Amino acid sequence: MIVRPAHPVDFPAIRTVVSAAFGRADEADMIDLVRTGGQGLVELVAEVDGAIAGHVLFSRMTSEPAALIAGLAPLAVDPGNQGCGIGSALARRGLEICRELGAVGSVVLGAPAYYGRFGFRRAPATITCRYASLEAFQALAFAAEAFARPMSLAYPPAFD
Repeated sequence: MIVRPAHPVDFPAIRTVVSAAFGRADEADMIDLVRTGGQGLVELVAEVDGAIAGHVLFSRMTSEPAALIAGLAPLAVDPGNQGCGIGSALARRGLEICRELGAVGSVVLGAPAYYGRFGFRRAPATITCRYASLEAFQALAFAAEAFARPMSLAYPPAFD
């Protein structure tokens, strides 16, 4: 397996993988809108035997006060390749790159048992977001004080 940045030539295969993983095209459409809007921060694919088998997108969250926060979504693995560590490899590498780019933290709306393995925990009460009341809304601080003070976060418009 190779984890690498996504390239425009990969976009059709990404659409196929994401649509198959979610059983619908909504998430693939969202990815297209994030790209078009220029709100993508990190986009990676996993190749297995030369074919795209997984994809992850991290978007730039709108933050008040201003801070670079990475929104992890979506993370998708082709159904025939699930359970082989592809999603974990994509998430871990993406989080590393977000840190390298200067992000102070990341948020995700997803299964706590799954994302907990990467260090995500229920988002602190200091974060105001339309998903803040959900147990699945989680945060991971890269900097010790990233979420220590009150902060308002919003996903890119493509998530609406």
